[in-house]
Amino acid sequence: MGVGFLDAVTRAGADPQVRAVILTGAGRGFCAGADLDLLDEAPGDDHFIEQNSTVLPTILTEIPKPTIAAINGPAAGFGLILALSCDVRFVAAGAKLTAVFPRLGLIAEYGSSWLLPRLVGTSAALDLLLSGRVILAEEAERIGLVNRVLDPETLIHDATEYAKDLAANCSPAAMRTIKRQIYASFETSLPGAVQDSLALMEASLRTDDFKEAMSAIAAKRRPRFADPE
Repeated sequence: MGVGFLDAVTRAGADPQVRAVILTGAGRGFCAGADLDLLDEAPGDDHFIEQNSTVLPTILTEIPKPTIAAINGPAAGFGLILALSCDVRFVAAGAKLTAVFPRLGLIAEYGSSWLLPRLVGTSAALDLLLSGRVILAEEAERIGLVNRVLDPETLIHDATEYAKDLAANCSPAAMRTIKRQIYASFETSLPGAVQDSLALMEASLRTDDFKEAMSAIAAKRRPRFADPE
């Protein structure tokens, strides 16, 4: 499944016809995390870490398309990191989320110690990562872990409408650059981010997408942005 996930995300990131990606779970849950039987065998498996280091949920932060988590049910461990790695998170009311790692004697896996504090702050991240406690969708929204709590019956529809709006009205090239700016800014100073954005803004003012946006506004129509390269 992990290899299939990696392949699907990689293909979506490279496909010029794809302008946004929605990640959700089949059935009642989003993702319950690693198979406990496999974890139980891990101490005697010399290749376990090597095999699992090839399927990284953080690929969702790297592809040049907006990624949207539609968290339709429980998200635990690796499943929670999948959600954290998306750019935007919508969650069904009442869904349970947990960074279960310490309750299994494990550490904060797959960069969750980097992702979570940037969403909820240091103290709240430490609370969730140290305790491994279960939180509900409503608390996740309150602390900033998710963007919106939605009716379970309309979650996928609402996430799809959001993605459709991005696809129809936002420049793929601009979204690609903005996503890169956001993640790069975590590693630079505010003055550095400002200088970088000035150079990018100068370049963007010369693009066909900007000219198309201005024409669309003048004609009171939807813009027809080019597919991403």
